[in-house]
Amino acid sequence: MDKTISILGCGWLGLPTAKQLIKNGYFVKGSTTSENKINLFKELKIEPYLISLENLSNSKISDFLKSEILLIAIPSKNIDGFKNLLTYISSSTIKKVIFISSTSVYTAENNIVTEKDILESSPLLEIENLFLKNKQLKTTIIRFAGLFGYNRKPGNFFMNGRVIPNPNGFVNMIHQDDCVNILYDIISKQIWGEIFNACADTHPNRKDYYIKVKSDIGVEQPVFEEKNTSPFKIVSNKKLKKALNYSFKYPDLLKINYNSPDL
Repeated sequence: MDKTISILGCGWLGLPTAKQLIKNGYFVKGSTTSENKINLFKELKIEPYLISLENLSNSKISDFLKSEILLIAIPSKNIDGFKNLLTYISSSTIKKVIFISSTSVYTAENNIVTEKDILESSPLLEIENLFLKNKQLKTTIIRFAGLFGYNRKPGNFFMNGRVIPNPNGFVNMIHQDDCVNILYDIISKQIWGEIFNACADTHPNRKDYYIKVKSDIGVEQPVFEEKNTSPFKIVSNKKLKKALNYSFKYPDLLKINYNSPDL
């Protein structure tokens, strides 16, 4: 059973994570809301399920949850949907959960933020707490920074003359490969009951970063809202690196060729 993992949301992040797990001997059940992906999942040896958080009663959710570990990789902030999901989990074999969250739960107050910081109430934080407070489950929360990699190129952010605010703020980003490696490490090393921030080691200022990423892919240079002085935050990854003994594949955001086909 412990080699069977259910991934709710095999999309941009869930799908490559499923591939990594299968490559390492795990059996993966994967959900999608698109019938078009069913054949792809079968080709990749992912057992496919059509599941929508908004309509769990009409899906094969009980079969999907016949695993020990559930990875939740959907961006939904539907609190009632997650409450409903937890009722199904309560009568399933699921014992451990990884919930993918976001560093957006931290407020920007011109400081370094860690997992110990007090957070303002938000839908995402409320969903985190639904799982953390459930005593039947061992839940690990991963708060990923801004996601990039492959078809998600930062140079394509703020296109068509869109002005980039807060040029003197700092960037918190993480590459897809590091996300996948971190998720795999948590599962393989059995790191449960924790909250981790996950972001690259460096935090260049937004002006330097967006000039770099747009130059790399040869698009129009960015326009900045120079008078904007909104607060910033720098997300600490120290707890994650220590707990997992993890070294980032892409630690330095300014030493990446953002036009590389391997990226």
